[in-house]
Amino acid sequence: MAFSASRMLAELKVYARGNLRSREGLFFTLVFPIILIILFGAIFSGGGSGPTTVYVQNLDGGQASTAFVGALNSTTAIVLRPVAQDVNFSQYLSSHSSTDGIVVPQGFTTDYATGQKVNVTVYGNPASTTSAIVYGITSEIVNAFNLHGSSGVIGVTQRTAVSSAYKYIDFLVPGLIGFSALTSPMFAITNLSSTYRRDKVFKLLSLTPLTKTEWLMSKIIWYIFTTTVSFVLMSAVGAFAFGAHITLNWGIAVFLVLGPFFFVSLGMLVGTISNSPESASVVGNLVTFPMMFLSGTFFPVQSMPMYLQAVAHVLPLYYLIEGLTNVMIYGNFAAAYFDMGLIFVISAVTFALAVRFFRWRED
Repeated sequence: MAFSASRMLAELKVYARGNLRSREGLFFTLVFPIILIILFGAIFSGGGSGPTTVYVQNLDGGQASTAFVGALNSTTAIVLRPVAQDVNFSQYLSSHSSTDGIVVPQGFTTDYATGQKVNVTVYGNPASTTSAIVYGITSEIVNAFNLHGSSGVIGVTQRTAVSSAYKYIDFLVPGLIGFSALTSPMFAITNLSSTYRRDKVFKLLSLTPLTKTEWLMSKIIWYIFTTTVSFVLMSAVGAFAFGAHITLNWGIAVFLVLGPFFFVSLGMLVGTISNSPESASVVGNLVTFPMMFLSGTFFPVQSMPMYLQAVAHVLPLYYLIEGLTNVMIYGNFAAAYFDMGLIFVISAVTFALAVRFFRWRED
């Protein structure tokens, strides 16, 4: 059969019309690339990240050490938080879920005045970009002091705040667990609830003894199971393939329950209030993708500009990942309790709203 341009154009017209009528297709074709370029452009715009919080312990207290700490504090890239002299500094960093710190040794002022060698200790984490910033700024201040005193008097010693065996993969695993807890329930439940409404499946379910709460709880239990399986698989791959250090404790189990509890409820709420599966998919994507990239899943929140850090701090996924990091890396349960409580409260509210707006039958 001879080639027919009219048939080709007719098929093109039908195909184009179908794509233009698909809100989900238009989202991934036109809107999603714009979201990506805005997100990555904002993260890597070079506009400068927010100041890094650095804990400093001045064991000397003399004039020169006070001036040294003052010079560090005068920079805009770091914000110093003083630590008492009688505190175990390494334990203090761990209890505050931080890896960045500076210790000015006792005798700093006397040694500097007499030209004796003295070292400032900079704590950090090789897997963190902020630690490199802290070390670089400290080195610059040290060089400035050496220029005004005896050259080479002050040195800088690097020390890891957590075990030196920890690597980037250890900090990536909590983010990927949060990522798993977010994506599977949100994408599946948003589509399922809106499709069931459109196809009158909920109307059929209303004729059974099943209640709305029971239907939603069954989905939450399923995604708690799948998230737990995902955690086991990711931890195994991370440990055996990349040497990740996985610290198992009861706190992880709490977050493996709270994460699906919230995101299943949120997905149900989005699907319930949307007019169609296409609009539900678009709204779900608009909620999911910014949370995916701005909550510390792949990039440290501390390395983002201040306005993006402010956005991250209102995203529920941020507190899920932060909580997992607190219990898996730092063993800081005091900080994790706040994350647990916050996620539980917003999960309960979202679940209540989802049940409230969830109807078996359309009005």
